[in-house]
Amino acid sequence: MAMRIAEVSDARTLNDWMRLPWRIYASDPNWIPHLKQDVEKVFDPEKNKLLKDGKAWRWVLYDAQGAAIGRIAAFINPKTAHTEKQPTGGMGFFECINEQAAADLLFNTARERLKAEGMEAMDGPINLGDRNMFWGLLIENYTDAPIYGTNYNPPYYKDLLERYGFQVYFRQLFYKMSATQPVHPIFHRKYNQVVGDPDYRVADVRGRKVTQIAEDFRTVLNAAWVDHDNFKPMEASTALKIVKSMKPVMDPRLIIFVYHKGIPIAMYVSLPELNEIFRYVGGDLNWLGKLKFLYHKWRGTVKTMTGIVFGVAKEHQGKGIEGVMIVHGEKTFVKDKLYQDTILTWIGDFNPKMLKVCENLGATNYRTLATYRYLFDRSKPFERHPIIEKKGS
Repeated sequence: MAMRIAEVSDARTLNDWMRLPWRIYASDPNWIPHLKQDVEKVFDPEKNKLLKDGKAWRWVLYDAQGAAIGRIAAFINPKTAHTEKQPTGGMGFFECINEQAAADLLFNTARERLKAEGMEAMDGPINLGDRNMFWGLLIENYTDAPIYGTNYNPPYYKDLLERYGFQVYFRQLFYKMSATQPVHPIFHRKYNQVVGDPDYRVADVRGRKVTQIAEDFRTVLNAAWVDHDNFKPMEASTALKIVKSMKPVMDPRLIIFVYHKGIPIAMYVSLPELNEIFRYVGGDLNWLGKLKFLYHKWRGTVKTMTGIVFGVAKEHQGKGIEGVMIVHGEKTFVKDKLYQDTILTWIGDFNPKMLKVCENLGATNYRTLATYRYLFDRSKPFERHPIIEKKGS
């Protein structure tokens, strides 16, 4: 099978790279394309600050007739590349026909470029940015439509990666629970205990300014993620940017904080599931796409909410605060049946404490993705992502 690979360098190769998924998923009714604008931001130095010191490349694979049959990207994230035992880059946005030779050529191309830049391993499929977007390979549940920003792929991709030599570095578990069923009475008891204590307050963000939401978001995140490897406290400017990006689509009833003596100690941030609208947009939020988005937002098309961030400050963990926020939601948006289901964005299998929290809330693992790793030196022993344990324990 004669094939040719070309680096994205002009309008034609860029268009072929962007449009290839429409060929791969032409007969898949579950597929919802990523927004063109979201993908373009990853590779735009003006919008992705990681490209100031980091690097990104893209390639398209063509068959003998000149038709695009595969694509891939490779990344070097300056913040993470040298935090592993070996310098580690990434590959992402992988799409390919069901042909091992084609996949191997794509993987080899990414590997050789990363190797030339001093990398000794590559993770994938990943993103040059946060893990909530374009991260992981779908390995379980190919029947549910993907949620916004998450990767979706045919089952055969798993074989293409594993036959090449990729191994699972960690699994990404998505949880789902009903938004119409009453929560367990034990959570109500904890809720009543907390709201009866004048030191505590539970509230959503209706009527609050973006700057106030951002500062509370940052405070909780920095206090809750302190045990994570390589965690660096979030800056105020970053938090404000995140909250501003959520504002056009947020439902303020779905963002809940718990305060102790006026200090935010826990948060449960959910958004309406945007892919329930974006399935009608066609992957392009141009003027027509925006009109379609506004129409479906107005008519209440979205019936699922997606949990984006769920955290409790370290000193308040293990006290049932998670259930308090769930009950608050039940008493506000759940009682009116505004949404039918809640999806909790992925939790790594290296975080057993948070997996247990999801199970205690009555959520079930309904979909699994995986982040793979490939060591360039095939004689080196492979190690999975370390389990998160409490510091000092």
